[in-house]
Amino acid sequence: MNKNELLQTIERKRGELNQSVSKYGLASSTTLRISQELDHLLNLYNDYYNRIIQEKALISR
Repeated sequence: MNKNELLQTIERKRGELNQSVSKYGLASSTTLRISQELDHLLNLYNDYYNRIIQEKALISR
């Protein structure tokens, strides 16, 4: 998955989370599952971003 695909997936998951909160509430198992899925996607993006920063630091040496 490239950066743009990951960002699009994150945005879709955010929308899904908002819908779940509206429909089932914050403490529902469905909402919690979706929140965990979003957390995972955000961690993937953070890892990607950190890797890019490290690569740029190595190049600039």
